[in-house]
Amino acid sequence: MNSFLSFCRDSVLVTAVIAWFLAQVLKVIFVLIKDKKIDFSRFIGAGGMPSSHSSFVVSLAMGVGLVSGFSSTAFAISVVLALVVMYDAAGVRRAAGQQARILNKIVEEWGKEDFKNTEKKLKELLGHTPVEVFAGAVLGILIALLRHL
Repeated sequence: MNSFLSFCRDSVLVTAVIAWFLAQVLKVIFVLIKDKKIDFSRFIGAGGMPSSHSSFVVSLAMGVGLVSGFSSTAFAISVVLALVVMYDAAGVRRAAGQQARILNKIVEEWGKEDFKNTEKKLKELLGHTPVEVFAGAVLGILIALLRHL
């Protein structure tokens, strides 16, 4: 039991999961504030403020840096991973969401506003704006600092 408590207290993996969880909770809270409704799908969905992908990988990288050292190979690997994930979130996945939005409009106009000619409406909220990615990264840094300093 003591080793489990030590793992929970010291693990950078637990740090990353906490950062991801808090980002997902914040998404629900921000939608509640903005739209005046509780949308629990935001808890598991991609996209939105802040980026949970960014908070997850940045908290991991920061935690690795604080625990293993900022000159360690593990830190370098985790930073590269974080940069790839954040680039994907703000670039590729965001562009895919924008394309889905346009395709959905085309299908609505062509199909007279129903999707019976297609499987279903394409998911539009896939990626993040640069601000959402930045906010997720800041959240990740703060969580890692709070847990490992």
